[in-house]
Amino acid sequence: MKLHIQNGRLIDPANGIDQLADLFIADGKVAAVGTAPGGFVADTVIDATGMVVAPGLVDLSARLREPGYEYKATLESEMQAAVQGGVTTLVCPPDTDPVLDEPGLVEMLKHRARNLDLANVHPLGALTMGLKGQALTEMAELTEAGCIGFAQAEVPILDTNVLLRALQYAKTFGYTVWLRPQDAHIGRGGVAHSGPLASRLGLSGVPVMAETIALHTIFELVRSTGARVHLCRISSAAGIELVRAAKAEGLPVTCDVGVHHLHMTDADIGFFDSNARLTPPLRTQRDRDAIRAALVDGTVDAICSDHTPVDDDEKLLPFAEASPGATGLELLLSLTLKWAEELHGSEALLRALAKITSQPARTAGLAAGQLSVGAAADVVVFDPNARWTVDGAALASQGKHTPFLGFEVTGQVRATVVGGRIAYQR
Repeated sequence: MKLHIQNGRLIDPANGIDQLADLFIADGKVAAVGTAPGGFVADTVIDATGMVVAPGLVDLSARLREPGYEYKATLESEMQAAVQGGVTTLVCPPDTDPVLDEPGLVEMLKHRARNLDLANVHPLGALTMGLKGQALTEMAELTEAGCIGFAQAEVPILDTNVLLRALQYAKTFGYTVWLRPQDAHIGRGGVAHSGPLASRLGLSGVPVMAETIALHTIFELVRSTGARVHLCRISSAAGIELVRAAKAEGLPVTCDVGVHHLHMTDADIGFFDSNARLTPPLRTQRDRDAIRAALVDGTVDAICSDHTPVDDDEKLLPFAEASPGATGLELLLSLTLKWAEELHGSEALLRALAKITSQPARTAGLAAGQLSVGAAADVVVFDPNARWTVDGAALASQGKHTPFLGFEVTGQVRATVVGGRIAYQR
Protein backbone atom coordinates (compact mmCIF):
# COMPACT_ATOMS: atom_id res chain seq x y z
CA MET A 1 0.00 0.00 0.00
CA LYS A 2 1.27 3.45 -0.94
CA LEU A 3 0.17 6.33 1.23
CA HIS A 4 0.56 10.08 0.72
CA ILE A 5 0.04 12.38 3.72
CA GLN A 6 -0.08 15.88 2.29
CA ASN A 7 -0.11 19.51 3.46
CA GLY A 8 0.71 18.72 7.09
CA ARG A 9 3.15 20.26 9.55
CA LEU A 10 5.74 17.49 9.77
CA ILE A 11 7.40 17.26 13.19
CA ASP A 12 10.11 14.63 13.59
CA PRO A 13 12.10 15.25 16.81
CA ALA A 14 14.61 12.49 16.01
CA ASN A 15 15.77 14.41 12.94
CA GLY A 16 15.06 17.93 14.20
CA ILE A 17 12.39 18.52 11.54
CA ASP A 18 9.51 20.96 12.03
CA GLN A 19 8.22 22.20 8.68
CA LEU A 20 5.37 21.99 6.19
CA ALA A 21 6.15 18.86 4.20
CA ASP A 22 4.44 15.88 2.60
CA LEU A 23 5.15 12.32 3.74
CA PHE A 24 5.28 9.37 1.35
CA ILE A 25 4.91 5.78 2.53
CA ALA A 26 5.41 2.56 0.60
CA ASP A 27 5.77 -1.10 1.61
CA GLY A 28 5.32 -0.24 5.27
CA LYS A 29 8.29 2.16 5.29
CA VAL A 30 8.83 5.89 5.00
CA ALA A 31 9.65 6.28 1.30
CA ALA A 32 10.35 10.02 1.19
CA VAL A 33 9.84 13.32 2.98
CA GLY A 34 8.95 16.46 1.02
CA THR A 35 9.23 15.25 -2.57
CA ALA A 36 7.68 12.07 -3.93
CA PRO A 37 10.05 9.35 -5.11
CA GLY A 38 10.14 8.68 -8.84
CA GLY A 39 7.06 6.86 -10.14
CA PHE A 40 5.23 7.11 -6.79
CA VAL A 41 1.45 6.80 -7.20
CA ALA A 42 -0.50 6.82 -3.95
CA ASP A 43 -3.26 4.31 -3.26
CA THR A 44 -4.57 6.55 -0.48
CA VAL A 45 -4.14 10.26 0.23
CA ILE A 46 -4.64 11.83 3.65
CA ASP A 47 -5.13 15.59 3.62
CA ALA A 48 -3.40 16.88 6.75
CA THR A 49 -4.04 20.58 6.18
CA GLY A 50 -3.91 22.32 9.56
CA MET A 51 -2.70 19.08 11.18
CA VAL A 52 0.55 17.89 12.71
CA VAL A 53 2.15 14.79 11.20
CA ALA A 54 4.48 13.11 13.70
CA PRO A 55 6.01 9.74 14.50
CA GLY A 56 3.61 7.37 16.26
CA LEU A 57 3.85 7.71 20.03
CA VAL A 58 6.02 5.32 22.05
CA ASP A 59 4.59 4.48 25.49
CA LEU A 60 6.97 2.94 28.03
CA SER A 61 4.28 1.65 30.40
CA ALA A 62 0.92 0.31 29.26
CA ARG A 63 -0.78 -2.53 31.06
CA LEU A 64 -2.84 -4.45 28.52
CA ARG A 65 -4.23 -6.76 31.23
CA GLU A 66 -3.76 -9.97 29.27
CA PRO A 67 -3.30 -12.70 30.23
CA GLY A 68 -5.34 -13.06 33.39
CA TYR A 69 -7.15 -9.77 33.93
CA GLU A 70 -9.55 -9.75 30.99
CA TYR A 71 -12.34 -8.56 33.28
CA LYS A 72 -10.40 -5.28 33.61
CA ALA A 73 -9.42 -4.96 29.95
CA THR A 74 -8.59 -7.01 26.87
CA LEU A 75 -5.74 -6.84 24.45
CA GLU A 76 -8.17 -5.81 21.73
CA SER A 77 -9.77 -2.96 23.69
CA GLU A 78 -6.46 -1.53 24.89
CA MET A 79 -4.71 -1.74 21.53
CA GLN A 80 -7.71 0.00 19.98
CA ALA A 81 -7.35 2.67 22.66
CA ALA A 82 -3.67 2.96 21.76
CA VAL A 83 -4.21 3.67 18.07
CA GLN A 84 -7.06 6.07 18.87
CA GLY A 85 -4.57 7.90 21.06
CA GLY A 86 -1.86 7.89 18.38
CA VAL A 87 0.26 5.35 20.26
CA THR A 88 1.88 2.88 17.85
CA THR A 89 4.46 1.25 20.13
CA LEU A 90 3.70 -0.13 23.60
CA VAL A 91 5.95 -1.52 26.31
CA CYS A 92 3.95 -3.68 28.72
CA PRO A 93 5.04 -4.65 32.27
CA PRO A 94 5.19 -8.33 33.31
CA ASP A 95 2.61 -8.24 36.13
CA THR A 96 -0.03 -10.29 34.32
CA ASP A 97 -1.56 -13.54 35.58
CA PRO A 98 0.36 -15.70 35.06
CA VAL A 99 3.40 -13.45 35.30
CA LEU A 100 5.50 -13.09 32.12
CA ASP A 101 8.30 -15.29 33.44
CA GLU A 102 8.25 -18.04 30.79
CA PRO A 103 9.03 -17.79 27.05
CA GLY A 104 5.78 -19.47 26.05
CA LEU A 105 3.70 -16.78 27.75
CA VAL A 106 5.66 -14.01 26.03
CA GLU A 107 5.34 -15.70 22.64
CA MET A 108 1.59 -16.13 23.17
CA LEU A 109 1.16 -12.44 24.03
CA LYS A 110 3.15 -11.31 21.00
CA HIS A 111 1.24 -13.71 18.76
CA ARG A 112 -2.09 -12.34 19.99
CA ALA A 113 -0.90 -8.78 19.44
CA ARG A 114 0.32 -9.55 15.90
CA ASN A 115 -3.01 -11.12 14.99
CA LEU A 116 -4.88 -8.01 16.11
CA ASP A 117 -2.56 -6.01 13.84
CA LEU A 118 -3.04 -2.69 15.61
CA ALA A 119 -0.04 -1.41 17.60
CA ASN A 120 3.46 -2.85 18.16
CA VAL A 121 3.70 -4.60 21.55
CA HIS A 122 7.03 -5.12 23.35
CA PRO A 123 6.78 -7.04 26.64
CA LEU A 124 9.08 -6.73 29.62
CA GLY A 125 9.96 -10.08 31.15
CA ALA A 126 9.76 -10.72 34.87
CA LEU A 127 13.10 -10.21 36.60
CA THR A 128 12.35 -12.95 39.14
CA MET A 129 10.12 -16.01 38.90
CA GLY A 130 6.55 -15.07 39.71
CA LEU A 131 7.83 -11.58 40.68
CA LYS A 132 8.55 -13.15 44.09
CA GLY A 133 12.02 -11.62 44.37
CA GLN A 134 13.84 -14.92 44.88
CA ALA A 135 14.91 -16.97 41.83
CA LEU A 136 16.00 -15.13 38.69
CA THR A 137 14.17 -15.88 35.44
CA GLU A 138 15.85 -17.31 32.35
CA MET A 139 16.59 -13.91 30.86
CA ALA A 140 18.26 -15.25 27.71
CA GLU A 141 15.25 -17.39 26.80
CA LEU A 142 12.83 -14.55 27.54
CA THR A 143 14.88 -12.23 25.33
CA GLU A 144 14.72 -14.74 22.49
CA ALA A 145 10.93 -14.88 22.98
CA GLY A 146 10.70 -11.12 22.48
CA CYS A 147 11.29 -9.35 25.81
CA ILE A 148 13.14 -6.03 25.54
CA GLY A 149 14.07 -5.79 29.23
CA PHE A 150 13.28 -7.13 32.69
CA ALA A 151 11.20 -5.66 35.48
CA GLN A 152 9.52 -6.29 38.81
CA ALA A 153 6.55 -4.03 38.00
CA GLU A 154 5.29 -2.74 41.38
CA VAL A 155 6.81 -5.57 43.44
CA PRO A 156 10.04 -4.57 45.21
CA ILE A 157 12.78 -7.15 45.79
CA LEU A 158 13.23 -7.71 49.52
CA ASP A 159 16.69 -9.30 49.26
CA THR A 160 19.24 -6.84 47.88
CA ASN A 161 21.55 -9.78 47.09
CA VAL A 162 18.99 -11.02 44.56
CA LEU A 163 18.89 -7.59 42.87
CA LEU A 164 22.69 -7.51 42.83
CA ARG A 165 22.84 -10.91 41.10
CA ALA A 166 20.16 -9.82 38.63
CA LEU A 167 22.12 -6.70 37.68
CA GLN A 168 25.37 -8.67 37.37
CA TYR A 169 23.68 -11.12 35.02
CA ALA A 170 22.01 -8.33 33.04
CA LYS A 171 25.33 -6.53 32.63
CA THR A 172 27.02 -9.68 31.36
CA PHE A 173 24.50 -10.09 28.54
CA GLY A 174 23.70 -6.44 27.88
CA TYR A 175 20.13 -6.49 29.16
CA THR A 176 18.32 -3.49 30.66
CA VAL A 177 16.62 -3.79 34.04
CA TRP A 178 13.53 -1.62 34.58
CA LEU A 179 12.93 -0.74 38.22
CA ARG A 180 10.29 1.35 39.96
CA PRO A 181 12.19 2.78 42.94
CA GLN A 182 10.24 2.03 46.09
CA ASP A 183 11.47 0.74 49.42
CA ALA A 184 9.92 -2.61 50.31
CA HIS A 185 8.99 -1.53 53.83
CA ILE A 186 8.73 2.25 54.19
CA GLY A 187 5.32 3.40 53.04
CA ARG A 188 4.09 -0.16 52.59
CA GLY A 189 0.30 -0.08 52.49
CA GLY A 190 0.26 3.68 51.99
CA VAL A 191 -2.29 5.16 49.62
CA ALA A 192 -1.37 8.86 49.36
CA HIS A 193 1.65 11.15 49.59
CA SER A 194 2.79 11.59 53.21
CA GLY A 195 1.99 15.17 54.08
CA PRO A 196 -0.54 17.52 55.62
CA LEU A 197 -3.27 16.58 53.15
CA ALA A 198 -3.03 12.84 53.82
CA SER A 199 -3.02 13.57 57.56
CA ARG A 200 -6.16 15.71 57.32
CA LEU A 201 -7.93 13.05 55.26
CA GLY A 202 -6.80 10.25 57.55
CA LEU A 203 -5.04 8.39 54.73
CA SER A 204 -1.93 6.26 55.24
CA GLY A 205 1.08 7.88 53.60
CA VAL A 206 3.92 6.98 51.25
CA PRO A 207 6.85 9.27 52.12
CA VAL A 208 9.29 10.56 49.52
CA MET A 209 12.08 8.63 51.23
CA ALA A 210 10.45 5.38 50.08
CA GLU A 211 11.61 6.49 46.63
CA THR A 212 14.95 8.05 47.55
CA ILE A 213 16.17 5.17 49.73
CA ALA A 214 15.45 2.78 46.86
CA LEU A 215 17.28 5.08 44.45
CA HIS A 216 20.37 5.19 46.68
CA THR A 217 20.40 1.38 46.75
CA ILE A 218 19.94 1.07 42.98
CA PHE A 219 22.71 3.56 42.25
CA GLU A 220 25.15 1.75 44.55
CA LEU A 221 24.41 -1.51 42.75
CA VAL A 222 24.78 0.18 39.34
CA ARG A 223 28.16 1.57 40.41
CA SER A 224 29.23 -1.93 41.40
CA THR A 225 27.90 -3.80 38.35
CA GLY A 226 27.80 -1.25 35.53
CA ALA A 227 24.35 -2.61 34.55
CA ARG A 228 21.97 -0.39 32.61
CA VAL A 229 18.87 0.51 34.60
CA HIS A 230 15.74 2.33 33.53
CA LEU A 231 13.92 3.99 36.43
CA CYS A 232 10.16 3.93 36.08
CA ARG A 233 7.80 6.70 37.25
CA ILE A 234 9.99 9.01 39.33
CA SER A 235 7.56 11.07 41.39
CA SER A 236 9.44 13.45 43.70
CA ALA A 237 11.75 16.46 43.58
CA ALA A 238 14.25 14.63 45.80
CA GLY A 239 14.18 11.62 43.50
CA ILE A 240 14.71 13.84 40.46
CA GLU A 241 17.76 15.42 42.12
CA LEU A 242 19.30 12.00 42.80
CA VAL A 243 18.75 10.93 39.18
CA ARG A 244 20.30 14.20 37.97
CA ALA A 245 23.39 13.57 40.12
CA ALA A 246 23.64 9.95 38.95
CA LYS A 247 23.54 11.02 35.31
CA ALA A 248 26.15 13.72 35.95
CA GLU A 249 28.32 11.00 37.47
CA GLY A 250 27.98 9.01 34.27
CA LEU A 251 25.93 6.09 35.59
CA PRO A 252 24.06 4.21 32.81
CA VAL A 253 20.58 5.16 33.99
CA THR A 254 17.49 6.61 32.30
CA CYS A 255 14.10 7.49 33.75
CA ASP A 256 10.50 8.28 32.91
CA VAL A 257 7.57 9.99 34.60
CA GLY A 258 3.85 9.27 34.41
CA VAL A 259 1.84 11.86 32.51
CA HIS A 260 -0.56 12.26 35.46
CA HIS A 261 2.32 13.47 37.66
CA LEU A 262 3.13 16.12 35.09
CA HIS A 263 -0.09 17.99 35.88
CA MET A 264 -1.65 16.87 39.15
CA THR A 265 -0.73 17.03 42.84
CA ASP A 266 -2.00 15.38 46.00
CA ALA A 267 -4.49 18.25 46.33
CA ASP A 268 -6.34 16.73 43.35
CA ILE A 269 -7.45 13.88 45.59
CA GLY A 270 -10.10 16.42 46.65
CA PHE A 271 -12.84 14.71 48.61
CA PHE A 272 -11.43 11.19 48.35
CA ASP A 273 -11.62 10.92 44.55
CA SER A 274 -10.54 7.32 43.92
CA ASN A 275 -9.74 8.21 40.30
CA ALA A 276 -6.70 10.01 41.75
CA ARG A 277 -5.54 6.86 43.56
CA LEU A 278 -2.30 6.16 41.70
CA THR A 279 1.00 4.37 42.21
CA PRO A 280 3.29 6.17 42.90
CA PRO A 281 0.95 8.63 44.60
CA LEU A 282 0.42 12.18 43.40
CA ARG A 283 2.82 14.38 45.34
CA THR A 284 3.16 18.11 46.06
CA GLN A 285 3.27 21.08 43.73
CA ARG A 286 7.01 21.37 44.40
CA ASP A 287 7.46 17.78 43.20
CA ARG A 288 5.34 18.42 40.12
CA ASP A 289 7.33 21.55 39.26
CA ALA A 290 10.60 19.62 39.67
CA ILE A 291 9.36 16.96 37.23
CA ARG A 292 8.54 19.64 34.65
CA ALA A 293 11.94 21.28 35.06
CA ALA A 294 13.67 17.89 34.76
CA LEU A 295 11.87 17.19 31.48
CA VAL A 296 13.18 20.48 30.10
CA ASP A 297 16.80 19.95 31.18
CA GLY A 298 16.89 16.31 30.04
CA THR A 299 17.11 14.63 33.44
CA VAL A 300 13.82 12.87 32.65
CA ASP A 301 14.04 10.99 29.36
CA ALA A 302 10.42 10.20 28.63
CA ILE A 303 6.76 10.68 29.53
CA CYS A 304 4.62 7.54 29.71
CA SER A 305 0.88 7.05 30.08
CA ASP A 306 1.27 4.55 32.96
CA HIS A 307 -1.92 3.10 31.50
CA THR A 308 -3.51 0.87 34.14
CA PRO A 309 -7.17 0.10 33.40
CA VAL A 310 -9.21 -0.70 36.51
CA ASP A 311 -12.80 -1.96 36.51
CA ASP A 312 -15.69 -0.33 38.38
CA ASP A 313 -15.79 -2.99 41.10
CA GLU A 314 -12.23 -2.14 42.14
CA LYS A 315 -12.39 1.63 41.59
CA LEU A 316 -15.79 2.71 42.91
CA LEU A 317 -14.75 2.12 46.50
CA PRO A 318 -13.55 4.30 49.39
CA PHE A 319 -10.22 5.88 48.43
CA ALA A 320 -8.02 3.67 50.60
CA GLU A 321 -9.73 0.49 49.37
CA ALA A 322 -9.80 1.33 45.66
CA SER A 323 -7.26 -0.25 43.32
CA PRO A 324 -4.58 2.19 42.11
CA GLY A 325 -4.39 3.03 38.43
CA ALA A 326 -5.90 5.12 35.66
CA THR A 327 -6.44 4.88 31.94
CA GLY A 328 -3.93 6.93 29.97
CA LEU A 329 -3.33 5.74 26.40
CA GLU A 330 -5.90 8.09 24.88
CA LEU A 331 -4.74 11.01 27.04
CA LEU A 332 -0.97 10.80 26.57
CA LEU A 333 -0.88 13.06 23.52
CA SER A 334 -3.30 15.69 24.80
CA LEU A 335 -1.71 15.92 28.24
CA THR A 336 1.74 16.25 26.68
CA LEU A 337 0.42 19.01 24.41
CA LYS A 338 -0.96 20.74 27.50
CA TRP A 339 2.55 20.74 28.97
CA ALA A 340 3.95 22.01 25.64
CA GLU A 341 1.64 25.03 25.84
CA GLU A 342 3.36 26.00 29.08
CA LEU A 343 6.86 25.64 27.60
CA HIS A 344 6.51 28.53 25.13
CA GLY A 345 9.17 29.13 22.48
CA SER A 346 9.23 28.17 18.80
CA GLU A 347 10.46 24.63 19.50
CA ALA A 348 8.06 23.83 22.37
CA LEU A 349 6.02 21.31 20.40
CA LEU A 350 9.11 19.63 18.94
CA ARG A 351 10.67 19.25 22.40
CA ALA A 352 7.46 17.97 23.96
CA LEU A 353 6.82 15.40 21.23
CA ALA A 354 10.39 14.13 21.62
CA LYS A 355 9.45 12.93 25.13
CA ILE A 356 6.75 10.63 23.74
CA THR A 357 8.39 9.56 20.45
CA SER A 358 12.14 9.47 19.81
CA GLN A 359 13.40 9.61 23.39
CA PRO A 360 11.32 6.74 24.82
CA ALA A 361 12.21 4.69 21.72
CA ARG A 362 15.91 5.34 22.34
CA THR A 363 15.49 4.56 26.03
CA ALA A 364 13.87 1.20 25.25
CA GLY A 365 16.33 0.40 22.46
CA LEU A 366 13.56 0.31 19.84
CA ALA A 367 13.74 1.35 16.18
CA ALA A 368 10.65 3.54 16.50
CA GLY A 369 9.63 7.13 17.10
CA GLN A 370 11.15 8.59 13.93
CA LEU A 371 10.28 9.37 10.32
CA SER A 372 13.66 8.78 8.70
CA VAL A 373 13.53 7.43 5.15
CA GLY A 374 13.52 3.64 5.42
CA ALA A 375 12.10 3.63 8.95
CA ALA A 376 8.90 1.75 9.77
CA ALA A 377 5.93 3.94 8.82
CA ASP A 378 4.38 4.46 12.23
CA VAL A 379 2.70 7.86 12.06
CA VAL A 380 0.12 9.94 13.90
CA VAL A 381 -1.83 12.78 12.30
CA PHE A 382 -3.51 15.05 14.83
CA ASP A 383 -5.25 18.38 15.05
CA PRO A 384 -3.32 20.36 17.69
CA ASN A 385 -6.15 22.86 18.14
CA ALA A 386 -9.17 20.55 18.40
CA ARG A 387 -10.67 20.65 21.88
CA TRP A 388 -12.44 17.73 23.50
CA THR A 389 -13.76 16.81 26.92
CA VAL A 390 -12.53 13.68 28.66
CA ASP A 391 -15.55 11.39 29.00
CA GLY A 392 -15.05 7.86 30.30
CA ALA A 393 -17.93 6.49 28.25
CA ALA A 394 -16.32 7.76 25.04
CA LEU A 395 -12.93 6.15 25.68
CA ALA A 396 -12.06 3.02 23.72
CA SER A 397 -10.19 1.58 26.70
CA GLN A 398 -12.15 -0.80 28.89
CA GLY A 399 -10.76 1.21 31.81
CA LYS A 400 -12.93 4.32 32.14
CA HIS A 401 -11.31 5.84 35.20
CA THR A 402 -8.93 8.81 35.11
CA PRO A 403 -8.48 11.85 37.35
CA PHE A 404 -8.96 13.97 34.22
CA LEU A 405 -12.63 13.08 33.73
CA GLY A 406 -14.53 16.22 32.73
CA PHE A 407 -11.36 18.15 31.80
CA GLU A 408 -11.24 19.92 28.44
CA VAL A 409 -8.01 19.18 26.58
CA THR A 410 -6.57 19.95 23.14
CA GLY A 411 -5.18 17.68 20.47
CA GLN A 412 -7.30 15.10 18.69
CA VAL A 413 -5.96 12.21 16.64
CA ARG A 414 -7.30 12.15 13.07
CA ALA A 415 -5.35 9.15 11.77
CA THR A 416 -2.86 6.58 13.05
CA VAL A 417 -0.67 4.62 10.64
CA VAL A 418 1.09 1.45 11.84
CA GLY A 419 3.56 -0.25 9.51
CA GLY A 420 2.22 1.73 6.54
CA ARG A 421 -1.39 0.66 7.20
CA ILE A 422 -4.11 2.99 8.45
CA ALA A 423 -4.97 1.47 11.83
CA TYR A 424 -7.35 4.26 12.84
CA GLN A 425 -8.97 7.19 11.07
CA ARG A 426 -11.45 9.61 12.53
